[in-house]
Amino acid sequence: MDRNRRRIDQVADPAFVEDLDRVPMEELRARRRMLDELDTELSYYRRLLHGRMDLLAFELRRRRGEERRSLIEALPEILAEHDAGPSSGPARELPIAAPELPDRGRRAVDRALGDDFLTHLPSIADADLEEIQAGLAEAERQVSEQRALVFHAHEAVLAELARRYREGLADLDELLSS
Repeated sequence: MDRNRRRIDQVADPAFVEDLDRVPMEELRARRRMLDELDTELSYYRRLLHGRMDLLAFELRRRRGEERRSLIEALPEILAEHDAGPSSGPARELPIAAPELPDRGRRAVDRALGDDFLTHLPSIADADLEEIQAGLAEAERQVSEQRALVFHAHEAVLAELARRYREGLADLDELLSS
């Protein structure tokens, strides 16, 4: 694997899962770890996007008169809709790069994911909120596509690891490399 390329680009490369039967066991395990990490990071990023999209959708409904509650009153309900359970952990800096978007969409997503977004929400124009919502939806689509790539590569790597263990080749590979 080329350590200088982004991990998602490595996974997207068809060579990542080609000839897995020739990949040394240590490298196969490293790929599995990388895929596990990527899936966790992409899942986290996706949850952030969904949460912001839900907040924006509520705010737009409120502005159209479809909601009577304030955002603060509805916040526990909105956040509970995408509760990831005990594994979600505290908010953290994402070690992954956000999906590539056109400059205009990128700014909208960055703005919506910023820590101070909710404090500025009342002053953001409806048209800007709709632009931000569209940017978030596009980012979520791209993250979902990346997760699909990770999932398929993960399946292939796990299948090869299982084959080696089932056929007793994992131990042999480790003995030969010592």
